[in-house]
Amino acid sequence: MSQFTLITGGARSGKSGFAELLAASAKRPVTYIATAQIWDEEMAHRVKKHQKQRPSTWQLIEEPLNIRDTLCQLKDYDGVILLDCVTLWLTNLLLVGQGGPAERATLSGHEGEGITPDSSKQDNLFLDIEPQILDTVKTVAQMAQTIKPKVIFVTNEVGQGIVPENRLARAYRDLAGRSNQILARCADQVYMVVAGYPMELKHSSEKFLASLLKE
Repeated sequence: MSQFTLITGGARSGKSGFAELLAASAKRPVTYIATAQIWDEEMAHRVKKHQKQRPSTWQLIEEPLNIRDTLCQLKDYDGVILLDCVTLWLTNLLLVGQGGPAERATLSGHEGEGITPDSSKQDNLFLDIEPQILDTVKTVAQMAQTIKPKVIFVTNEVGQGIVPENRLARAYRDLAGRSNQILARCADQVYMVVAGYPMELKHSSEKFLASLLKE
């Protein structure tokens, strides 16, 4: 059974750097799953920056959508899987088949930081597929618990910024928060990174939550 770790935090908090240090510290082969899609020059620059900071010996899998099948293919892998990041994956699932590259780049917020356009069509689309996305997240979370490799997911605390001005963006923020909760419940370890420093969350709060539920 794997050791599943979830790392969360705000934009530029240092969560990806911490995740990479954690993966390297295992002294095992690392497979990096990149969920980003390059739609503009800014995103291309961000991807190149991430590539430069990772060891060249790490295997790279670029998979924006089908994380479940990717984990299934790696279920017997004797190493570490590092996925960065969950919120871009959620954006990709939300927007699959919708809009062109320019629209997708705007919606992604580049790091899962928010969605900006507003339209009733997109609102209705989101309401229809949100339960499906959450079911997919649950399946992936359960797989991350049970497969052989050590699994590390990086996600974002989207809801810690300014409240989005439109309905679709607020719904996306809620989806990200609900998905993070699902992943955290399944994870063995949960860290939040603030200003480059990781804080362990799950073990320090489980007993307290359990005591409240008993009351």
